[in-house]
Amino acid sequence: MIKEIPNGVYPTMITPYTSDNRIDFAAVEALLHWYADNGANGVFAICQSSEIFFLSFEERLSLLHFIMTHKPAGMTVVASGHTADDHKRQIDEAKAFIAEGIDAYVFIANRFASADEGDDVFLRRYQAAVDALPEIALGVYECPYPYKRLMTPETLRACALGGRLQFLKDTCCRMDLIRAKLSAVADTPLKIFNANAALLLESLQAGCAGYSGVMANFHPELYAWLCKKYRSDPETAAQVQAFLGFASVAECQCYPVNAKYHLNLCGVPMEIASRARDAAEFGESRRREIEQMHAVTQMLKRRLGI
Repeated sequence: MIKEIPNGVYPTMITPYTSDNRIDFAAVEALLHWYADNGANGVFAICQSSEIFFLSFEERLSLLHFIMTHKPAGMTVVASGHTADDHKRQIDEAKAFIAEGIDAYVFIANRFASADEGDDVFLRRYQAAVDALPEIALGVYECPYPYKRLMTPETLRACALGGRLQFLKDTCCRMDLIRAKLSAVADTPLKIFNANAALLLESLQAGCAGYSGVMANFHPELYAWLCKKYRSDPETAAQVQAFLGFASVAECQCYPVNAKYHLNLCGVPMEIASRARDAAEFGESRRREIEQMHAVTQMLKRRLGI
């Protein structure tokens, strides 16, 4: 069944590991409830932040199964796991993920065409995948790895006209292109969720449906506040936006190691180990930066009454 994806905040869900490099399911469950308790409307699961290119298919599937059986009531789950190059394998794996009961399956844009192939190739392979999958809401993620393939407004409209595309995680980081995409899909069910924190307020004002990005692993409650209050309290919204945009430089620090460290500060215990980054890079100075960002977040939350 095609579900409308609610507006709001969709953290790009990280994958905690045990000390022996297995998925830490106890931490996954605690993380799901932390997201819900801090204003997230749903999660984007089995995405790049989940380190999907470093997880086997079996790990990705078991992780999604656990998420679906332990998620808080009412939590919307959009999920990807779309890593394969081979078309048949893409379809088979997508069907397995969809069978877990997710609300939308999210394609990774760069899996349908290589960097030197045109949008005609992308559209042909995209439509073949859509036609092969059960009737479910779909999404597209402009994932930056292994290369970033941005959706043009024209290509996005062609995909959205089918009616099944409900979710775009936009990573273009350009307001002119976001506005063009919004205009192109204005008469379709597609909602655009901005992944760029610095442009979030402006993109909400332009018509984006919310935020889906890595910084919701640090302070989702501030993103939730902004998505709800940007119209009714524009002066405070501008101040919150200024903090969120500046704080988002943490994305370039040592992510997702720093997010795992920060979650410990928030009372969600987990190892800081990552398969995608060497935790040894996360030295004392970087830890202090995250601790200080956490302290400022707490001050801002007190001011906002959250």
